Amino acid sequence: MLYNPFMPSVRFLDSAVFGGGGGGPAPVVPLPVPVAPTPSLVSTFPELKNKRFSTVKEREDAEAKVLEERKQIADADAADKAATEYARTTSSDLTASRQKLQEKVNQATLELSQLQAQDQENPKIAEKVKAKQEAIEKLKTEMIAVSSAQGAEMASSQRDLTAKALKDPASLATNTAVDKITETTNQIIGAGTGDAGAAATTTASTAGTTATAAPPTTLTPASVLASTSKEDVDKALSTVTAAKGDVSTEVDAAEGDPTKISGLGTEGLTQVDPTKVVPPPARVLEPGEAIEGSSVDMAAVKEATDIQAATADPSKKATVKGQLSELMTDFDGGATPAWAAGAMRAANSAMIARGIGASSMAGQAIVQAAMESALPIASQDASTFAKFEAQNLSNRQQTALFAAEQRASFLKMDFDQDFQARVTTAAKISDIANMNFTADQQIALENARIASTTNIANMSAKNAKVMADAAAMATMDLANLSNEQQAQVENAKNFLSMDLANLNNDQQTEIFKAKAIQDAILSDTAAENASKQFNASSKNQTNQFMATMKTQVNQFNTTQTNAMAQFNVSETNAIKQFNTEQINARDQFNAGNSLLVAQANTQWRQKLSTANMAAQNDANMQDAKTANAFTASTLDQIWQRERDLMSFAWKSSESHQDRLNNILVAQLGADAEAKAAAAQAKASKNASFGRAIMAMFG
Repeated sequence: MLYNPFMPSVRFLDSAVFGGGGGGPAPVVPLPVPVAPTPSLVSTFPELKNKRFSTVKEREDAEAKVLEERKQIADADAADKAATEYARTTSSDLTASRQKLQEKVNQATLELSQLQAQDQENPKIAEKVKAKQEAIEKLKTEMIAVSSAQGAEMASSQRDLTAKALKDPASLATNTAVDKITETTNQIIGAGTGDAGAAATTTASTAGTTATAAPPTTLTPASVLASTSKEDVDKALSTVTAAKGDVSTEVDAAEGDPTKISGLGTEGLTQVDPTKVVPPPARVLEPGEAIEGSSVDMAAVKEATDIQAATADPSKKATVKGQLSELMTDFDGGATPAWAAGAMRAANSAMIARGIGASSMAGQAIVQAAMESALPIASQDASTFAKFEAQNLSNRQQTALFAAEQRASFLKMDFDQDFQARVTTAAKISDIANMNFTADQQIALENARIASTTNIANMSAKNAKVMADAAAMATMDLANLSNEQQAQVENAKNFLSMDLANLNNDQQTEIFKAKAIQDAILSDTAAENASKQFNASSKNQTNQFMATMKTQVNQFNTTQTNAMAQFNVSETNAIKQFNTEQINARDQFNAGNSLLVAQANTQWRQKLSTANMAAQNDANMQDAKTANAFTASTLDQIWQRERDLMSFAWKSSESHQDRLNNILVAQLGADAEAKAAAAQAKASKNASFGRAIMAMFG
């Protein structure tokens, strides 16, 4: 049994509860009344001062008794000193003392076993065996005392440790020593390290004067005098006249007689009779051309779609009943499982707060709390079972739907094939009927077309003959008229052509003369204008060229001067900018270098602070974890103590009630037996009296 430092040593003095007779106060023993000594002899012992003895023998006996007491006190003091020394030396290291005692017990046990193996008939050996057994018992008693002292020391240490864990748990934990990094001068970069010093500068060089160009000399442009041709053109056109012509002989028209044309009339035309087409035999549906019904094998379809749904039954652990059975096994052996400990503690605390912690209601509440703690687990199991059932139902439904869909697909295919076969057969019959009707219709149409063609050919032949005769006569008349009209038209054309040719010649001659004169005038004017324009253009171009040359020379000279001045200024500015950039670059380098030095020093200090702070935080965290661990362990022990106390009180109360119940039952049983015995005795007495009376009266 483990020692619990929180379990107090409880002693119950109620003998009525734990047996040992009835209750009530202990009997009072009267004290002896002191008797005054008779005046007698007096002893010199301080212990017997003011005491009178009647006889010497009585005094000697009293003095001997005092001496014996003195010897006992001296022996007791010596034993007390020896015990104190023994306790001091033993308690200094109880573990080592217990180990030494255990070694002595082991050695004495081995010696005893060897002695017991010898002849026990020898009384001396038997005495040694008895002495060795007594020594072993003494050593065991001493070891029990050392063990008790060690347990008391451990209990005291545990109580001290518990008190410290409750009051100051941090004192139980050893503070972690943190080694921190300190900053030294050789770790820091000094100010001004890497300074580049003053920047070097230079002076600018400038160019001298620039060369200029001389202005050009003035030019005189050449002029042109234009030549004219109008007088020569007038002289050449004065002798030009138009040519004229006369009309020759006139044309006479030829005429013919239309009644003298041969072959007039329709007596000699040949008539044609139409030929009819003989129809072929009618087309009929042959036996092999019809298409039968569906070719789907429904037995194979049923076999392919006969699919069973996959099902799964939950195991015992997946049900509420099975899981509750598993959970209830956690209470075997009186242990409280972790999943029900919190609810049971809460219910127990609530019952204690109401003052009914030891009642049967509290037990029922604790059991109810444990069952309610198992309720979420049962709900989860029920959910698991429902999921299994839903999945099984879904599997069966999906299988049935799949089979129904496949069967419907095959039935639809069967209907489609059957319907297509009928449609194909009907289409063939319709095609045959259409072919027969088309053939009959084509024969009738062909016969009608042939008859119509023959009639039309005959009519066309007659009409063509009449029309040919009329045309021949009309042609003859038109030919005569045309010949006369053509002769007149030809004569008129000849006169008109001659008049138009003469008029055209006169007009073309006048136009030629006017155009020649106009061309001469335009040519003379164009020549004069061209000469004037050339002379003006030559002069303007010369003036413009000279002005451009002067402007270019001036611009060149100004550009050269400006370029030279700009070059000198640019060189001076470039040198100044170069010097400034050098100084700025040197200053920027120094500033950047100083910043880098400062950043390096700052980063080093930050790293030192971060490392030191991290180390300190880690140490603090470890110390806090250790203190929290001590506190948590102490709280667990306190809760365990409270649970043990409550369990002890509850069991004690239940045991007391059970004992009272047993006493009451026993008392009732005794009373019943007494009453039964009295009734039996009375009945026996009455029976004896009755038998006596019967004997008296025969």
